[in-house]
Amino acid sequence: MDILSVIGLLIGISALLFGNFLEGASLGSLVNGPAFIIVFGGTLGATLLQFPPLIFIRSLRLCLWVFFPKKKNLSVEIDKIVEWSHSARKLGLLGLEDEIESEPDPFIKKGLQLLVDGNEPESIRNILELDIDSREDIDLQAAKMLEAMGGYAPTIGMLAAVMGLIHVLENLSDPKMLGAGIATAFVATVYGVGSANLFFLPMANKIKTYVYASSQAREMIAAGLIAISQGENPRNIKLKLSAYLFEFESDSSSL
Repeated sequence: MDILSVIGLLIGISALLFGNFLEGASLGSLVNGPAFIIVFGGTLGATLLQFPPLIFIRSLRLCLWVFFPKKKNLSVEIDKIVEWSHSARKLGLLGLEDEIESEPDPFIKKGLQLLVDGNEPESIRNILELDIDSREDIDLQAAKMLEAMGGYAPTIGMLAAVMGLIHVLENLSDPKMLGAGIATAFVATVYGVGSANLFFLPMANKIKTYVYASSQAREMIAAGLIAISQGENPRNIKLKLSAYLFEFESDSSSL
């Protein structure tokens, strides 16, 4: 679990609620059904209109990355690649055929299959890079959907505010109706601006971070597989791939 995402979410919501309490308002003052329906229903409708089903469904899945990111242990992957390079030098590329069935990652499985089939290094590079770019583009489109929601929510919140004020002006002769209309107007603005800046936009940027990290991990794996196809020394392969690692312990010890 990404503990920083949980902490950030709790701090953001708590700050709003505590600030509202310090101003002397109750929690109920921020609860408004019509405002909620207008802002979030309108935002969802605009989003569905803009994005195709594939991107929408992918975005919902990637939202889980904000709290439960899928991270690869690059050190473990490097050790696997180095072990494969030893096997390839001893048994040839066909010696890696048994590794294909036991490998759970489809990307690595594809790379190993390309190796075993005897493809040229440049051909392997082109195929794997196309796979990396295509996957990254789809995932970034999913992140852009959340960005779009972060743009729609404040605007629709303002639209709801205007609708609330229109309702107020239509009922100036009835004081009982003024409070509900004004409340809807201002609470809708809070919903729109708050959801955009506390949820949609931060989540989109967090997902982008994990998308780039995932692409970097695939680039490292592709570089290792290409090095095996070129017959590079296993020791040199490990040194090359180690450049993809970010050694937090060594950095902190040097401070």
